[in-house]
Amino acid sequence: MRFGTLIAIVAALASMDSGVAAQSYDLVLSGGRVMDPESGLDAVRHVGIRGGTIAAISESPLDGATVVDVSGLVVAPGFIDLHAHGQDLYTSQLQARDGVTTALELEGGTGDVEEWYASRAGRAVIHYGATASHGAARRLALGGREEAVRQAADLEQVSVMENRIRDELGRGALGIGYGIQYTPGARREEIHRLFELAAEEGVTNFVHIRYAGMVEPGSSIEAVHEMIANAAATGAGVHIVHIGSSGLGQVPTLLAMIEGAQARGVDVTTEVYPYTAASTDIRAAIFDPGWRERFGSDYGDIEWDATGERLTEETFNERRQTGGRIIAHIIPQEMFEFALAHPVVMVASDGVPFVDGNGHPRGAGTFARVLGRYARDEGLLTLMDAIRKMTLMPAQRLEAYVPRMAAKGRIRVGADADLTIFDPETVIDNATFKAPTQPSSGIAHVIVGGTFVVRDAELVDAVFPGQAIRRDQAYSSCLRS
Repeated sequence: MRFGTLIAIVAALASMDSGVAAQSYDLVLSGGRVMDPESGLDAVRHVGIRGGTIAAISESPLDGATVVDVSGLVVAPGFIDLHAHGQDLYTSQLQARDGVTTALELEGGTGDVEEWYASRAGRAVIHYGATASHGAARRLALGGREEAVRQAADLEQVSVMENRIRDELGRGALGIGYGIQYTPGARREEIHRLFELAAEEGVTNFVHIRYAGMVEPGSSIEAVHEMIANAAATGAGVHIVHIGSSGLGQVPTLLAMIEGAQARGVDVTTEVYPYTAASTDIRAAIFDPGWRERFGSDYGDIEWDATGERLTEETFNERRQTGGRIIAHIIPQEMFEFALAHPVVMVASDGVPFVDGNGHPRGAGTFARVLGRYARDEGLLTLMDAIRKMTLMPAQRLEAYVPRMAAKGRIRVGADADLTIFDPETVIDNATFKAPTQPSSGIAHVIVGGTFVVRDAELVDAVFPGQAIRRDQAYSSCLRS
C-alpha cells in the first residue's frame, strides 16, 4: 500500500471518529458548561445548531458560520414559564433578558383562542401559548355580567361552559385555566364537571385554588383537597399555581398532600415564585370581608402598586371601590423557601403586564433570582435542581398532549435550540418593588429557535422568532375516536 493511500485512510478514519466535528453548523456555542437536567450532563461541550435545532453536542471543537465563545458560562435549556400573564412585547422582552424562551398563559387563559394566537403571530420575541379560560366561559354562560363571578350557575349554564371550552380546546388551547378564588360563585359540581371534560380531552387543569388561608372552613388545605379529589375521581391532571401565595403558612402540609397523591398515581403538580408578595386587583373576590383573618395579614401589608403607599383601613376601602393593582406582602419567607427547595415544585413567575413602569418584579426577575440568590448565594437548592425546575419539569407537565414540548427543556441532539447562556457567578435579579422593570444581570445570551434574542446581555432589535405552542390536534382527535 502506498504511503499516500495510507494517509488518506487514516484521515478518513479520523474524520469518522470525530463525527460531528467535521460538519459545519449555522451557530456554534463553543466551550460552555452544558447543563442538561434530563441526562444529568454537566460538562464543557461545544454545541452545534442547525435550522433551529440542536444538531451536535461535542467534546471537540465544531465549525460554524457563527462561532460564539461561551467558556466560563453555563449553557442551559431556555427557561419555560408556565404562568405568565404579561404577554405584551415589552414584558416578553424583559422575560427574555431573564432567560425565558417560552412563556405560557395557563392560569388565566383566553376566552378566544384564535384571536389570542393571531394577535401574537409574527410579533413574538419568545414562544407563547394559552389555555381555554374557565372564567371567560363562565361570563359567557351567565350573560357577561361582572357580578357573575359571585353567581352560582345552573347545570344548563355549566353545559354552555363545557361546550365553549371544548371548542377552544379543539382550536389548540393548552388545557383549561381557572381562577376559582376569583369566581366564588363556581360550585364544586361545576369544577368537577370541567375536570371530567379535561379528562375526556386529555388535557391538564391549571388552577388558582378556591381558598388561600389558615381559617377553617375555607382553608388552603380544603382547597387542595378539592383539586386532588377531582383529579383522582376523573383521571384528569391538575397543576396548582403559586403554592406559596395560595398556601401561606400551610405550605408544608399542602406539599405533603401533593407528594402523597403523586406517589399514589394522581396527576398533580405545583409551582412557586420566589417572592414574599402577591399581586392582583384590589376589587378581587379574594379581598372580600374576612381576608385579614384568612391571610393572617392586615391593611398595612397591602401596597398600592402605582405609588408604593401602604394602605390603611380607610384607603383600602376607598381603593376597593375604584379598583387598581396592589402588592400584597402576605407570604412568609420560610414558606416560599420551603416550596422552592421541595423536589416536586417548579418555578413560574405569575408575572403580570407592566403598566407605566409599575408592576410586580417577578415579571422581570424570577429566574435570575432563583439562580443567583437562592441557588448560588443561599445554597437553598443546587444549580442543576434550579435549572430542572424551570426547564425540564415545565416541559414534562405539557408534553403528553403537546408533543412539541418534548423538544424543549433539555439539551440533546434533535431538541429545539431554545437556550439560555448565563454566568453562574454574576447572574442576579435587579427588579425590585420600587423599580420592577430593571432587567436581570448575568444572562449573556438567549437563543429562541436558533436565533439570538439577547446577545452579549443586550436585546437584539427587530427579531421575532417566537412561535405558537398549541395542543396537538391529531392527539385530541385520537382521544375522541
